[in-house]
Amino acid sequence: MTEFNCLPTAVGSMPHTDPVEACAVVSRYLKDIPCWPQLPRRAFKENMYAQYSEGFPGITVTDDKVYVDRAKDLEKALEKLYSAYLENDIDKYPVSADYAAGLHAFLELKNLKPLAVKGQVTGPISWGLTVTDNDQRSIIYDETLADAAARFLRLKAGWQEKELKKLSPNTIIFVDEPYMASFGSAFVSLSREKVISLLDEVFGGIQGLKGVHCCGNTDWSVLLATKVDILNLDAYNYAQSLSLYPAEIKKFLDRGGVIAWGIVPNEEPSLAKETVTSLKDRLEEAMAPFTRNGIPFPQLIAQGLLTPSCTLAYISEEAAAHALELLAELSSEIRKRYI
Repeated sequence: MTEFNCLPTAVGSMPHTDPVEACAVVSRYLKDIPCWPQLPRRAFKENMYAQYSEGFPGITVTDDKVYVDRAKDLEKALEKLYSAYLENDIDKYPVSADYAAGLHAFLELKNLKPLAVKGQVTGPISWGLTVTDNDQRSIIYDETLADAAARFLRLKAGWQEKELKKLSPNTIIFVDEPYMASFGSAFVSLSREKVISLLDEVFGGIQGLKGVHCCGNTDWSVLLATKVDILNLDAYNYAQSLSLYPAEIKKFLDRGGVIAWGIVPNEEPSLAKETVTSLKDRLEEAMAPFTRNGIPFPQLIAQGLLTPSCTLAYISEEAAAHALELLAELSSEIRKRYI
């Protein structure tokens, strides 16, 4: 069982355009579990949907759009992808510095002595819903392309994990699924079984700990039915939504699962008014419904991580640094008091 005792880490994206500066901020505040910074303001290629598109059959990336061009020869490219998948040849689908400057700058860091390192990949549900074909149809509704996307993202996650192991033998890869907040709505017509099988396909390529991040309300029972090890939610705004699943959470924790509480807000007005004390109170309030349902408070602390509520990419660089500073101080306070 992994006991993080509420150490801090982050969701991934930062507001910087300079990858070296972004890595410096991350490594300053997240010494135990640093993560590489995604930099969507640097270029559209670092947008979370474009970032992992490199090499996908028929993919076309413009200045503001990523889509599959069916006029291209998809068959040959799909054959190449399936062959790499069957051989687990992750080196065929790397993420280049052009698409992830923050990752490549992070891999160059020399002064890290982390407990673990964290990476992230866009999940097959969110990626498959956002990437469309020429007719504006989400590729997730095309059986062949949906399955290809999950296998492709599995290889991307595996390649990234292999690179991160150069910094630490302990890796955590989060699969980011913001669109799971729309699961069950008219906007997303996918079955529970399909969601679980696509996510488990990606998780299958990750040897270390597997996380999933969703920053809104969702049917948490679906995500908890996958092979996930770490569940990351926006606990600042949506802690209540997770408390509706006490039985599933108890089962998840009892099998060694970890909850990553996204307790530090990612909006500047909220950040400006919060303190370590106010966030500690809010975190304990978020945990309270679980303790009332028979989950021991010490277990929630031991099997907990702390993160910002979601991306820090859309606030100022100063505010992002302040968010990570608050996060590190909150973690320190919680550990001092309860560990």
